[in-house]
Amino acid sequence: MISIIKYPLSTEKAIRQMESDNLLVFVVDKKATKAQIKEAIEKLYNMKVKKVNTSIDIKNRKKAYVKFSDETPAIDLATQLGLM
Repeated sequence: MISIIKYPLSTEKAIRQMESDNLLVFVVDKKATKAQIKEAIEKLYNMKVKKVNTSIDIKNRKKAYVKFSDETPAIDLATQLGLM
């Protein structure tokens, strides 16, 4: 199995989105689908994912914008991962 989740991004914009939209940004494998990313995040971190959006940035990395459900705050996971 490929390693789907590579690492979380902690840019200024990502931190703002985490606080306002309950969303975290991860760099993921380019071949990973939204469903695979959602499943991997839920298994890895034991948090309920509401929605996943993806994009390819200028550095040719695939970024996943993971929106968490209201009962699981993204800031808790960010603290756990050492982003905060």
